[in-house]
Amino acid sequence: MTNKVRTRFAPSPTGFMHIGNLRTALYAYLFAKKHGGDFILRIEDTDRERQVENAVETIYKTLHLAGLSHDEGPDTGGSYGPYTQSERGKIYAKYAQELVEKGHAYHCFCTKERLESLNDGTGNRRYDKHCLQLSQEERAAKLESGIPYVIRQNIPEDGSTTFTDLVFGTISVNNEELQDMVLIKSDGFPTYNFANVVDDHLMEISHVFRGMEYISSTPAYNLLYEAFGWPVPYYVHLPHIMRDRQHKLSKRDGDANFEDFLNKGFLPAAILNYVALLGWNPKNDQEKFALHELTEAFDISGISKSSAIFDEVKLRWLNSLYIKELSTEEFNRLAAPYYQSINMPVDHTLLDSLLQPRVSAMSDIPEIMSFLDNFNDYDLSLFENKNARSSKEIAGHFLPLIIDKLELAENWTNEALFTLFEEVTEEALLKKKQTLWIIRIAVTGQASTPGGASEICVLIGKDESLRRLRYTLQRLECQQQ
Repeated sequence: MTNKVRTRFAPSPTGFMHIGNLRTALYAYLFAKKHGGDFILRIEDTDRERQVENAVETIYKTLHLAGLSHDEGPDTGGSYGPYTQSERGKIYAKYAQELVEKGHAYHCFCTKERLESLNDGTGNRRYDKHCLQLSQEERAAKLESGIPYVIRQNIPEDGSTTFTDLVFGTISVNNEELQDMVLIKSDGFPTYNFANVVDDHLMEISHVFRGMEYISSTPAYNLLYEAFGWPVPYYVHLPHIMRDRQHKLSKRDGDANFEDFLNKGFLPAAILNYVALLGWNPKNDQEKFALHELTEAFDISGISKSSAIFDEVKLRWLNSLYIKELSTEEFNRLAAPYYQSINMPVDHTLLDSLLQPRVSAMSDIPEIMSFLDNFNDYDLSLFENKNARSSKEIAGHFLPLIIDKLELAENWTNEALFTLFEEVTEEALLKKKQTLWIIRIAVTGQASTPGGASEICVLIGKDESLRRLRYTLQRLECQQQ
């Protein structure tokens, strides 16, 4: 095996890209790049029943959006291909037969019904090595007659298997606790358990990054390495990512899928940045990292043994930092699909500058700007604001004055309107924070908006501003009668 660091990301094309899978890919990428190594993409598509159409394209798309370029893979080629497991069938068959000949694996002809009848007393169906006891003549006869079979690993019944994980330390498991895993299924395809061992060795993978759910299977994998006489790679098992202390992230809740977060208006760089911090501590106060900064800072010693809690509030905060750094042109490009869903003014240059500092996810835009389309019978109690020292009575007194002035206004710019509002405020013997609050409520019906009174009036235009002000005044007058 080469001394060069080589890591791999080996997803199954069974649907969307889970956030946990993305983190595995990211850590493997960071470690390889930090140590001048190679990052390999391998498609593990041997579970034919679970494959989803276009899932491979989703994998490529996700890695591209995340900026994780692989050095070798099905689409780029390389010296260790093919990189798609369904194209490596002859390789697995060869090594499975070698294990059979060495006595480390055997043919199993047991029916589904027999397997379902097995019970080790704990409710688990543990295989009893029944077919290992077949004579050579019985085995040959069954093979000759074409009876369906699988090839199982022959796990030693005595002793224990010990390995060292770079996160969880030394782990030892009694062999009697291990199952005789299926290596080759009845359809001729290898299981994940077998194919990943063969491929990791032949592709000279030095460090295996994967979820901690595979820790319990690792001793069986190591017995395969031992049976072949192959060196064992370094293992880096990663803690779970949880929605809360009791629940994992789930597709049903819309919080497990990379594309779900893209659709919520999160930026790929922000998602990747946040995912990096789920279970890894940079050992300083830095939280915002560009990909090259993550590469420089990443170290396995910073990976936690404890599960990480996915906090969307934290992700929104981080995402807002990335949004603030966008150019106006890029922000407008990303905002365009959301603008199309609301009654946008033709010229939304002002809106871009109003929204960008206030948006934490691009999908916030329709709700923030809902006042453009949705100005109906809003709650007039919004005028009652102690901080602004505002009330419905003050609003009823002030609105006729501002309406008269705005009807005569010829210069409908932000600067001109703000000056006009100041002048009318003085004439009404009120405070600026009172009148600006009143105007903003009167033209939006919302307590929170992406801009001040003058900016909103410019945004919706003179005619619409006056219509809304008159409508609000009419409602206030009717309520006072």
